[in-house]
Amino acid sequence: MLEKFGEFNMENVIEEFEAMTSDAERVQRETLKKILEQNGSTEYLQNLGLNGRTDPESFKAFVPLVTHKDMDPYIQRIVDGDSSPILTGKPVTTISLSSGTTQGKPKFIPFNEELMENTVQIYQTSFAFRNREFPIGNGKALQFIYGSKQFQTKGGLAAGTATTNVYRCSKFKDTMKQMQSPCCSPDEVIFGPEFHQSLYCHLLCGLIFSDEVQLVSSTFAHSIVLAFRAFELFWEELCTDIRDGVLSSRITVPSIRAAMSKLLNPNPELADSVYRKCSGLSNWYGLIPALFPNVKYIYGTMTGSMEPYLKKLRHYAGDLPLLSADYGASEGWIAANVNPKVPTELTTYVVLPNIGYFEFIPVRDSIEFKPVGLTEVKLGEEYEVVVTNFAGLYRYRLGDVVKVMGFHNSTPELKFLCRTNLLLNINIDKITEQDLQISVEEAAKLLAAEKLEVVDFSSHADLSTDPGHYVIFWELSGEASQEVLSECCNCLDKSFLDAGYMSSRKINGIGPLELRILQKGTFQKVLNHYLSQGSAVNQFKAPRCVGVNNSKVLQILCGNVARSFTSTAYDK
Repeated sequence: MLEKFGEFNMENVIEEFEAMTSDAERVQRETLKKILEQNGSTEYLQNLGLNGRTDPESFKAFVPLVTHKDMDPYIQRIVDGDSSPILTGKPVTTISLSSGTTQGKPKFIPFNEELMENTVQIYQTSFAFRNREFPIGNGKALQFIYGSKQFQTKGGLAAGTATTNVYRCSKFKDTMKQMQSPCCSPDEVIFGPEFHQSLYCHLLCGLIFSDEVQLVSSTFAHSIVLAFRAFELFWEELCTDIRDGVLSSRITVPSIRAAMSKLLNPNPELADSVYRKCSGLSNWYGLIPALFPNVKYIYGTMTGSMEPYLKKLRHYAGDLPLLSADYGASEGWIAANVNPKVPTELTTYVVLPNIGYFEFIPVRDSIEFKPVGLTEVKLGEEYEVVVTNFAGLYRYRLGDVVKVMGFHNSTPELKFLCRTNLLLNINIDKITEQDLQISVEEAAKLLAAEKLEVVDFSSHADLSTDPGHYVIFWELSGEASQEVLSECCNCLDKSFLDAGYMSSRKINGIGPLELRILQKGTFQKVLNHYLSQGSAVNQFKAPRCVGVNNSKVLQILCGNVARSFTSTAYDK
C-alpha cells in the first residue's frame, strides 16, 4: 500500500505502480481474496453459498452479475440503520450519492475507509507520472471544487456526494499538501451552502494568490468552463473587491465572508494588473495563463461526456496543456492517467489491479458475452466494466463501455467510450451518447461562420407524436440566422448514421428531427435544479438525454425554448 502520510516520494510511487502492473493477474487474485476474506461472513455472500471460498473461479460460479437495482434493497437497509454485516464485514458509516444526472435521481452507494485509500493511491499515482512530465514547485492549486451538504440518513449514517466525502477527509487534504498543490480557497468556500457565492470566491482567491497558482483544476472540465464563463460576467466586480479590500455584497453567507476577510486586503496594484490583462484580451482567448502566469497545466476529467467542453476550455487555456484526470465513478476508482503528454482526446487510463477486482463483458453487435478477467481482454475490443470493490459491491455492472487501446506491462490501457444505456430509441434505432456527440459536433461546424458555438446540449425521444421523433436541445453563445439553424437541423438528422435510425426515417417509422434553440441560461437552470436536489457541481454532467423519469429537467428545457426547427433532410 502506498504511503499515506509524510513526504511524497514520486519515484517510490512509480516503482510500486510498475511492479504491480507487471504482475496484474497475481495482484487481481490477491485483491479478490482480500475482499472476500474481509466480507465472506456477510449476509449477501453467505446467501449465495460462497462459504468462505476466495478463488476467482468459485466467485464467478456463485456470485451473479448485478446492477444497482439488484443491490438497492441491501443498500437501503444499511441506509435505514441496519448495522449487521449485510454487504461488508465492518459496518458502513458513510454513504455516497451519485450525481443523478443519468437516471434522474441519485443512487445510494456505500463508501468506506478502503475506498478513501484507493482515492489517495490513484491521486498519488497519476500525480507522480504527471509531475515527471510537468513538474510543479511549492505552490497552490486553483480548484473549482464544491462540497455539497452532508446529511444524516434515517439510520444515522453520514451521506453526501462521493466528492464531498473525499474533500471532507483529512487524508485527502494531507495528500494534496504532500503533492504541493493545496487549494487556494479556504474550506468555508469549498463547503459553502450557495454554489454561486462559492464560485465567485474561488475566482477571487485565485486572483489573490495569482502568482502562486501552479495548476487550475476541477473534477470535470465543465466546471472550469462554467467558472470562466462566470468570470467574463463579473471580472470588474472582482477587481473592485481587490482594489478596495472589501468583499462584494453578493456574498451573504457569514462563514464565507469571515473566511474571505482574512485573505482580502486593499491591493490597487493587483486590481490594476488584472484589469489591464482582461482589457487586453481578444474575446477572452488565453484568459487563464494571462491571469495566472505560473500555471503549468489545467486538470480535470476531459473525456467522455466532457469532450464537448474542450473547445471552449482550449480557448481560455491558450497554449497551456489540458490533462485529463483519472477514471472512476461514484462506486469507486478504476484507472489512472499515467500518460499525461498524450493529446486529451486520445487519453487512456491504466487499471490499478489492487484497488478492486475487475471483469469485462465483451460488447459486439449488441450481443453480450461471458465476462473475462483483467489480463484476458484483447487489444481493440470494447467491453462493459464490471467491478467488485472493498465497499460491498460484487460483480457490479458499472454501465460504462471502454475500449482496450494497449497494455501497460500486463495491465490494459482503457479509453472511455460511453454509457451502456441507450440514449435515444424509438423504433429499431440505437443511439448512444457517442453517436449524439458526433452528430452535434458535425452540425455545430455550420455555426463557425457566424462565430457561434453550442454552449451545451441535450436530447429527448418524443413519443407524443405519431411517429415519434428526436428532439435536440441547443443553447447557443449568441443569435444565429434562421437559414443556418435550418441547415443545422438537417445536418443533425443526417449525421445519425445508425442503420436502424436511417431506415426508420426513410419509411417514416421515425418522424423528422426537431432542433429546439433554448434561451440563454437554460442549462444554468438545469444545474440549479440538481443543486437544489443536494447534488454538487463537481459531479454535475449535463444530461445528454432526458426521459420521462426526468420530468422536471424536461419541463425546464421545454419551458425555455426560443425557436424551433423541423428537419427536411429526408423529404422526398
